Amino acid sequence: MHMADALVSTPVALTAGVAATTLLAIAGYKVNKEKGVNSRIIPLMGILGAFVFAAQMVNFTIPGTGSSGHIIGGILLAAFLGPWAAFLTLTSVLIIQCLIFADGGLFALGCNIINMAAMSTLVAYPLIFRPITAHHHSTGAIITASLLASIIGIELGACAVTLETELSGITALPASSFLALMTGIHLAIGVGEGLATAAILVFVLKSRPDLLATENSVGATSGKSLKKILIGFSVATLVIAGGLAFMASEYPDGLEWSISKLTGNTELESTSSGVITSLEKIQTTTSIMPDYDSNLSGILGALMVIILVWSVCSLLTRKRSTSRKSQR
Repeated sequence: MHMADALVSTPVALTAGVAATTLLAIAGYKVNKEKGVNSRIIPLMGILGAFVFAAQMVNFTIPGTGSSGHIIGGILLAAFLGPWAAFLTLTSVLIIQCLIFADGGLFALGCNIINMAAMSTLVAYPLIFRPITAHHHSTGAIITASLLASIIGIELGACAVTLETELSGITALPASSFLALMTGIHLAIGVGEGLATAAILVFVLKSRPDLLATENSVGATSGKSLKKILIGFSVATLVIAGGLAFMASEYPDGLEWSISKLTGNTELESTSSGVITSLEKIQTTTSIMPDYDSNLSGILGALMVIILVWSVCSLLTRKRSTSRKSQR
């Protein structure tokens, strides 16, 4: 669902960029001040972010469509970290994908943060997942919540892509047909993500239920439990990034498939705006592995996500520590 620059006009890109920046500022404040968030959650954010990055590289085929999809991971992250820490983590994944792998346009980055990170972690999770699992974590509740939240989060993102494209008015894509294609194909993708999310969370529920986020405690797990989950997700990340990612479907993803159904091509030509041209040059410079064309893309990308997440969170923790010392 990563939007390319060719779909977005300057007003829409700026509006989404301001909205995304505002949400990131709020997320930084929340993670910094939240009582349950401590230094233990920082490595968890990094490892889970790396896992989601690797998992997003594995596109699965949507039978009978000629399309493919991949998980977004917002509900999974929020189930462990809470919504704001999950938003920061998933945004870090999107930034690395954009800058290093040219996955999604730099001009459209604000839109992608809103569509993929915010819709799942800040909308679908608190409004769908949390109410269903609020009173107790049971297998049935986890499965139901994972499916519904994943489907609704992805469908909201698909609707947002269509709305942003229509408001931009720089393509000839018919809004009604584009919306029908986007919501239809992403319904199937949402089911796939929901099943994958449920499988992981049910496994954790059976083995380490204390790791799942609650309203009163995020990241407040024992050191022993945290170490085991970090090792488990690290191994899973290496397996996916080092091998499974290369077995990903070659079919276009849901957004590309929808565009191709209407235009005959999976991509649209970008406008010649000066701002877009400048940002494309920046992205060309930073994207050292465009289109994940290196055998080490998965592993290196996962490491970059860890470094970015830990850097941001360490900065927040240091600021909080400095603030407390000044108050004394």
